[in-house]
Amino acid sequence: MSQSTPSGPHRAGAGGHRLAAAFDAVSSLPVLAEARRRLLDICDRPSSSARDVSEAIESDAGLAIAVMRAANNGSGPAGRAAGTREAVEELRPERIRSLVDELPTYDFLDSPGSTAARQEPFRRHAVAVRSATERVGELARLGNGDELAVAALLHDVGRLVMAELYGPEQAAGLQGQSPEERARVERREFGIDHALVGAVLIRRWGLKPSIAAAVERHHAADATGHAAAIRLGDLIAHQAVGDPIPAESLRQAAAALEIGDDTLSSLLYDFPHAGERRRRSSEPCPLSVREIDALRGLAEGKVYKQIAHELSLSVSTVRTHLHNVYRKIGAVDRAQAVLIAHDRGWL
Repeated sequence: MSQSTPSGPHRAGAGGHRLAAAFDAVSSLPVLAEARRRLLDICDRPSSSARDVSEAIESDAGLAIAVMRAANNGSGPAGRAAGTREAVEELRPERIRSLVDELPTYDFLDSPGSTAARQEPFRRHAVAVRSATERVGELARLGNGDELAVAALLHDVGRLVMAELYGPEQAAGLQGQSPEERARVERREFGIDHALVGAVLIRRWGLKPSIAAAVERHHAADATGHAAAIRLGDLIAHQAVGDPIPAESLRQAAAALEIGDDTLSSLLYDFPHAGERRRRSSEPCPLSVREIDALRGLAEGKVYKQIAHELSLSVSTVRTHLHNVYRKIGAVDRAQAVLIAHDRGWL
């Protein structure tokens, strides 16, 4: 890194023009051809729901950028679409189809040194962090899951801007370090880090200020809320591919969300082998914390007495909690209650 101090700032010496060009380049990212094909196919199906279209969009950060920008820069106030589902409802599948049909693409099988070699690692990491962060957000009961998913997908767009400004060879020199160490090196070598750069770009796109704030703060030791969830999701995703992540960093990020060691160990074990993507709820959960705990016990096949013992409650109290669950979500029995809660992302 000894040569990056002189080369970085001098290469950016053209000031605003270079930065604007870098922002423009990242604002029109090429997307994975297969991801675009699947999204177009879903848009063409009469039976597709807004959720189906939204999940297809979230398979590629470039698709999410294009759709979120379009939804937030038409008539009306910026930032009105907090997540891709709201963007789908704003734009409708027909508009989304015409929008993504014009995007440049790359393919898995492109030759070495092509766009695929640069873009695919970014796409894969963005999707991995989104997946890990969604689970963290559920465990921490953060709410606003659609907005959190977009912020997680876009958490590293500033790295692409930095590569445009200082050259991909400088960015490559930071590979293999923990996310927080990388941010510290960027601040030391370039005077700015990718989280701040990414937040500036997200604000330019007209997305919700809270999304930009979460991206800007996701490497901060005192991050809270969505920023803290992205911080932990990012660390989990890096740890899953063998990057050196200090255990203390994981514990600190988890503690900010009141996630203990046992739950953290379970997260690290599950990821990235958790299987099919969990459905994220787009409606607030009507259940209390205790009602969710009791229902989770049922989902794990436990009887009332076991649930009561684990929660330090009486059997009659557990029974009351579960009757309240059935009433609130319109379930007729325990099996239906568990299915409804899983489908809506509450378990």
